[in-house]
Amino acid sequence: MQSANVLLRRIVRSSVLPFATQHGMKKDLFPLSRTLSLSLCLKQDKSSEPSEKLDLDEWKKVMKSGLQEEVSEMVSEPKELSSLAAARETLEMWKLAGRAVPENISEEQLKTFMECPSKSAKKKYLKYLHLKELHKKNDKRKMDEKRERRLEAQDQDSKTDETKKNPFVCLWSRTMDKAYNWRAAQSMIFGQPLVFDMSYEKEMSFREVSNTVRQIVMSESSNRRSVDPFHIHFCNFKEDSLYHREFIKNYREAWDKLLITVTDQCYTEIFPKDKLIYLTADSPKVMKTFEHDKIYIVGSMVDKSIKRGVSLARAKRLGLETAALPLDKYLLWSTGAKNLTLDQMMHILLTLKDTADWKKALEFVPKRKYCDFVNKPVKELKKTLDLINTHKIAKGREKVEKQFAKNYPKRYKIK
Repeated sequence: MQSANVLLRRIVRSSVLPFATQHGMKKDLFPLSRTLSLSLCLKQDKSSEPSEKLDLDEWKKVMKSGLQEEVSEMVSEPKELSSLAAARETLEMWKLAGRAVPENISEEQLKTFMECPSKSAKKKYLKYLHLKELHKKNDKRKMDEKRERRLEAQDQDSKTDETKKNPFVCLWSRTMDKAYNWRAAQSMIFGQPLVFDMSYEKEMSFREVSNTVRQIVMSESSNRRSVDPFHIHFCNFKEDSLYHREFIKNYREAWDKLLITVTDQCYTEIFPKDKLIYLTADSPKVMKTFEHDKIYIVGSMVDKSIKRGVSLARAKRLGLETAALPLDKYLLWSTGAKNLTLDQMMHILLTLKDTADWKKALEFVPKRKYCDFVNKPVKELKKTLDLINTHKIAKGREKVEKQFAKNYPKRYKIK
């Protein structure tokens, strides 16, 4: 009997109840189920014992509970759908009101939005989604811009390759290289020698040596492109030294093709001493004019700590004449040491050789180191510069006194 009741209950749930809920047959459903159950029970009662009785009220309770479960299951989905639609409508209203609302929102995000306990929590969640969406858009925009720049760079590279492949440009560059090389070759025979003293490797660190070599490379390039180049000599140059390795790193295969003289001999063994002039900023003698029959020596040294007197001591030890550039005579010096880089020295010497104009040559001095070119007498300009410095010192002293008066008692005074 119980198995028959369970079977009947399953049949009603699976077939009759959904059909009834869809067509609005809720009122007539219970009599129909009662008659079905009665008919099945009567048929079974004929074969069963006469003592068994059917309790219709229990059947009614069972059928009502089953119907409520099925109806709740079928009605829950439309309710959920309606709540999602309502949430979307509220989002549209907030968007029209100008609040921070994301443009695209998924169903999961919408469900979490509906589960927020308060209105402020909902606003914060929507603001978080809005900012997240903005970040995604910005990342996408940046990626697109990066892709566009890469494509533009590729187009420019292709254009430059085309220009390089242009026969006229190639012919022009080859012709200019030949002209520069011809001038450098002529300077090796007829040009004025310029010596780079390569004996300062022990005085420098690895970084300073690499900076020195880089400056010499720039000097050689500007010398090769000048109208009347120097005949460059690398003296005291040792094979497999740090200088040598750095030069090979910079020039690569072109190192053996350079039109310069490289030797391990000292310049005093190659040239007469009375023709040599060692250019150093520590020299007490100031260079007045550029002499074309002299051989100038430049120390191949870049020192971050500014070791004073190293090149001057070497020149005195060898008994050579020294000279310094007339920076104080033509420039109102402001700050910094009066040491120049090797490429700046090369530009100054080339300009002096071609024009003999100090003002034009000293334009290669960095402008941060001097105020202006000297137009007045030097003594007057030094007086004005001293006045400016004393005024600055006085201002600084006043600041120190005020700070001291704040920090310490009045009985302590600065004398």
